[in-house]
Amino acid sequence: MLTKERVIEALKEVFDPEIPINIVDLGLIYGIEIEGNKVHVKMTLTARGCPLAGAIAMQAKDRLLKLEGVEDAEVEIVWDPPWTVDRISEEGKRVLRSYGYNI
Repeated sequence: MLTKERVIEALKEVFDPEIPINIVDLGLIYGIEIEGNKVHVKMTLTARGCPLAGAIAMQAKDRLLKLEGVEDAEVEIVWDPPWTVDRISEEGKRVLRSYGYNI
């Protein structure tokens, strides 16, 4: 059965190429809607000018389409509310600290 938990686990396999944290723990996922066999994800990026915006969204969509039960997936980039470091999960903060970030 397709659930939000399964979608979240799949999205945890997608990483921001510049930051060693998956997009879920980085706090980039703002919403997940499941309608039948279609998944719609709202996500943001750490900065508006991110040159990899399309690539990250495409990676997320590709990963969702590999999830059993998903026939269609849409990843929408949104900017409201703006992303801040406060959205990073405790696991994400632990990973950043292990790389020497002071967060």
